[in-house]
Amino acid sequence: MSPSPTSSLDGDVTDAVRALLTDAGVTDDADLVARILVTGLGMGVDDTDRLDLKIASAALSEMRSAFGLFAPYRGTPKVTIFGSARTRANDPLYRAAAEIAGALAQRGWMVVTGAGPGIMQAAAEGAGPEHSLGVSIRLPFEEKPNAVIAEADRVVAMKYFFTRKLMLVKESRGFVCVPGGFGTLDELFELLTLQQTGKAEPTPIVLLDAPGGTFWQGLERFASDHLIPSGVISPDDLDRVLVTDSVAAAEAEITGFWRNYDSLRWIGSRLVLRLCAEPTDAEVADLSDRFSHLLTGGRIQRTAPLRRERQDDDRLEMPRLLLDFDRHRIGELHHLIRAINALPSAPPATPPTEPHAVG
Repeated sequence: MSPSPTSSLDGDVTDAVRALLTDAGVTDDADLVARILVTGLGMGVDDTDRLDLKIASAALSEMRSAFGLFAPYRGTPKVTIFGSARTRANDPLYRAAAEIAGALAQRGWMVVTGAGPGIMQAAAEGAGPEHSLGVSIRLPFEEKPNAVIAEADRVVAMKYFFTRKLMLVKESRGFVCVPGGFGTLDELFELLTLQQTGKAEPTPIVLLDAPGGTFWQGLERFASDHLIPSGVISPDDLDRVLVTDSVAAAEAEITGFWRNYDSLRWIGSRLVLRLCAEPTDAEVADLSDRFSHLLTGGRIQRTAPLRRERQDDDRLEMPRLLLDFDRHRIGELHHLIRAINALPSAPPATPPTEPHAVG
């Protein structure tokens, strides 16, 4: 068995790390900061290869820069828009990306893109510089962020795709994928994998095409003809995805997912769902009956904030549902969330925004 990164660090070094944090004025989450420092020291003790050290150092530095870019907008909902850098301004896909970005920006959403040309620039143009954030990648042929992102100075440049992909996904409460190449498909499949495996919280995913376009229908056919029959995905795995050529439908899918559902938290083996509106007893009983197959036992029930939530002051004002959810079926959680959003007690749906001129 390989030694842990800290196995060769003695107590004096650990004490020195704690003293360093005190001298630097680190008080919040000092234990986590200490773990970062001790891990770095451990890599030195382990005689880690220089290239590996460069990767770890650059990744941590890039993440710090990206966290700083996003920090002022923690309370603002964000949508990430993926698409090809090669899409031209006269392409209907360019217009579709600009329109969905503009519609969500009018609702107060921030639009996150890869900060490059093509669909990324279209989305930034639609949202406007005040509602745009960019996470660019350093490439020989795509070195500078597009003018919209650069104008607002709301961009961070990444060396590695894996750190870039982390920040394109981590903060967003919705995703729109416009037809693109390998990069776009890679980002889409990672989203689907994170959702299917429960490594990311449920979020709406829209595959948006130009009016009359059939790009994403080809993906649906491939799934139906090959992936589902071979058993490598479940028949309902694509139920979480909306395929559409309508900007209004895309907007409704992104915003409607958060109509009543607010957030979730695992407390041990139990799942807490936070809602915007208090459900009735009859609604809770109906949910429990309809989704009993997703439970390991018991019933869905209303609850006050649990002790750990109260300790963390975690959204205490929200109504709650408590359930023993079967983690093996985490990929089906979105079905329950959509049912919660459709409850009669849920806040009313808001009409789509009117398209506005872009460019």
